[in-house]
Amino acid sequence: MTIEVGKQVKDFTLPSQNGEQVSLSDFRGKNIVLYFYPKDMTPGCTTEACDFRDNHESFADLDAVIIGVSPDPIEKHQKFIDKHELPFLLLADEEHQVAEDFDVWKLKKNFGKEYYGIERSTFILDKEGVLQKEYRKVKVQGHVEDALQYIRENLS
Repeated sequence: MTIEVGKQVKDFTLPSQNGEQVSLSDFRGKNIVLYFYPKDMTPGCTTEACDFRDNHESFADLDAVIIGVSPDPIEKHQKFIDKHELPFLLLADEEHQVAEDFDVWKLKKNFGKEYYGIERSTFILDKEGVLQKEYRKVKVQGHVEDALQYIRENLS
């Protein structure tokens, strides 16, 4: 399955930090900011999550929900949320099936080692669940503002 701008995104269900099963379709009628990130508690991911947290009200004002996805287990997500007071859902994609569907599960290199992991990416869906914008290989600095601006100009 490929994710394509202008096309409906296939529904999926993953556990959230509190253990509840959450489906993409639960948010029909709202704009969705679906962001994939490599790992809880790491510097870049913490900065990104806190940027989303600090702009949460602005997204909510535009009828947009923020959903983070990483391969971390729900217990780690809950610690991350508690530590940084994150007001949005984090979903556990431990089998990285959804990440593969979105083509963000990539071979990475770090200090000469190769491994698979999440390529930081954000997808913006409209109220019907249609993909409107994708940001791949995201650089954290300024990214949340870009996503907010996109929704403000195109989906509000």
